[in-house]
Amino acid sequence: MIQVHNGAEFPHIITGTGDLPTWLKANKAVADEALAVAGTVLFRGFNITTPEDVDATVEAYGEAGFTYGDSLSNAVRVNLTPRIFTANEAPPDVSIFLHHEMAQTPLFPSKLFFSCMIAPETGGSTPICRSDIVFDRLQIETPELVAALSAHGVRYSNTMPGQDDPNSGQGRSWRSTLSCETRAEAETRLSNLGYTYIWNEDDTLRVTSPALPAIKTLPDGSESFFNQLIAAFRGWKDARNDPSKSVTLGNGEPLDVDALGTAIQIADELSFDLNWQVGDVALIDNFRVMHGRRPYTGKRRVVAALIA
Repeated sequence: MIQVHNGAEFPHIITGTGDLPTWLKANKAVADEALAVAGTVLFRGFNITTPEDVDATVEAYGEAGFTYGDSLSNAVRVNLTPRIFTANEAPPDVSIFLHHEMAQTPLFPSKLFFSCMIAPETGGSTPICRSDIVFDRLQIETPELVAALSAHGVRYSNTMPGQDDPNSGQGRSWRSTLSCETRAEAETRLSNLGYTYIWNEDDTLRVTSPALPAIKTLPDGSESFFNQLIAAFRGWKDARNDPSKSVTLGNGEPLDVDALGTAIQIADELSFDLNWQVGDVALIDNFRVMHGRRPYTGKRRVVAALIA
């Protein structure tokens, strides 16, 4: 069932039958107004069948983006056009928990495009959640957590493999993540970004981010639970990573696990499962809305693009 927050439907759905790039060129202001209120706009019924159609849609939207290659995303992805890439190559039984895209790094997009090329047999929905509504609840239910995050921010730690590991949702190699080939190049990039790091004997690289904001003030003056805490605490688990060692407050002190559990419970309660139909295109405000991925069966292809 569609949710309603502050009088606005979530997500906001726009249906049509024609060419979506043409519609967006003529109606971008309409889409942006809906996005500012709802946080997610779902375009359904338009003639979208290929990654190239999605690329044309992003082009028609007319805002600057950046590529997967230029990002610090932890996920293994495959470029399909210079602008469009697969959302995540993690195995279908892996849950990708709620997060704001790349909020665990200093470089993150403001908006995201997702589009469904192949719908799974079962499961595979994209849960979305209004983080501004989560924040409002947290101010009431866990004010100490809000105060700590506001004062100190948060640091994220993860270990990257030397080569891409598609069996993990956090499997992108340090070479790909940092756009480099040598350890010296990696160290220069990390130092410029304010990271600390440790090399391991198996060519993996343990990195810790600088203190990053965990709460973001939005253009309308509201505040959002903008971070990667839920995904890191619940999902950063593979052969190299332990979720209990993935996050701290920005001053190095541990997070209140019980309070974080409350945040997870609130976010789960507020989540809406976007059940994909082939040709759907979703435009998401990355500052206002978290997203994830449910496990699925069959073949699923959802592609994505980043808007700076």
